Amino acid sequence: MNVLEYTIHDLISANWPKIWKFNQSNPTTKTAIPAAPRPTGFDPWHPLRRWLDRLEIRDRQMAHWLCQHIPAQCPFERDIHIGGKVLFHIPPMCKLNPLYEEVVTLRFRALCYLADECGEDISLYC
Repeated sequence: MNVLEYTIHDLISANWPKIWKFNQSNPTTKTAIPAAPRPTGFDPWHPLRRWLDRLEIRDRQMAHWLCQHIPAQCPFERDIHIGGKVLFHIPPMCKLNPLYEEVVTLRFRALCYLADECGEDISLYC
């Protein structure tokens, strides 16, 4: 038995109780556990999130503009140096943005459009 088979066997046996639950009336019957429900409540950002997710990129100039103006990594993350030593680190604050995932996904879709549809080199934006 190689390591891969041993690891897969352990993962399957370790996760088996989480995947299946037994019917209390008939313990031999297994039913799948449904997916976790989405959180309900008021989300003021939902219309803007939906608009960003549905935005289609069909123009080369628009794709270039998005790739130029949406940074590849958080511009706020910094190390503060004094005397050659790191005094403290400012963590990336972009994840506090409620639309962070949608904006990053939009940039990724623009990069994919430029690479796949237009056949351009996107190494400039990476």
